[in-house]
Amino acid sequence: MHIRFDQAELRFGDRVALQPLSLSLTELRIGVIGLNGSGKTSFARLIAGLAKPTAGTVTLDGLDTVADEKAARAKTGFIFQNPGHQIILPVIREDIALGPKSRGLPATEVERLVEDALARFGIGDLAARRPHELSGGELQLAALAAVSVNRPEVVIFDEPTNQLDLKNRAKVKAAIEGLGEQAIVISHDLELGADFSRVLVFHEGALVFDGGGQDAVARYREIAGC
Repeated sequence: MHIRFDQAELRFGDRVALQPLSLSLTELRIGVIGLNGSGKTSFARLIAGLAKPTAGTVTLDGLDTVADEKAARAKTGFIFQNPGHQIILPVIREDIALGPKSRGLPATEVERLVEDALARFGIGDLAARRPHELSGGELQLAALAAVSVNRPEVVIFDEPTNQLDLKNRAKVKAAIEGLGEQAIVISHDLELGADFSRVLVFHEGALVFDGGGQDAVARYREIAGC
């Protein structure tokens, strides 16, 4: 998918969350790094339509996230930093089925899509469980299944490996690497995006680096002083 920012800016009153930005994104894997409050989450929320630019435009395959809001948002999926907050039904299978059901699909088609999503991410054993029973990594995969069943063209991850142990981190990393969809990954986990062909570094609301993963990590370390 072609994501385009054309002098897109995001302000909250006098505070500039994201300075005017123009760029195009077409790569399959895109990393986004920066210190807390650097503008990276604002950038991601503009793509997903969770925030509207206060100036300029953001388009997804030519669809304006404001003028064509519904069609543009259908192209995106967003996994929040705490995925437990977006799993709203009491059982994982029911939550994954929510999207297809809301589209009015027949029950047999809903069931097929749910089974495919469970199998795709290897979480069939979680289908009958409740969100509070799952580990952080399991919640990430359950949320990803619930998002992917709606067939977005880009999936945005906000700190997907935050506070995960090594085993669950490896599972989430493998799931991201195996996606057929475009993925935009916001993370303080520098190893996660180090091999991405394109990584964006934000600082104080501005894009300060746009390039390969290793060079992006080096730039981030300069900013962070570490």
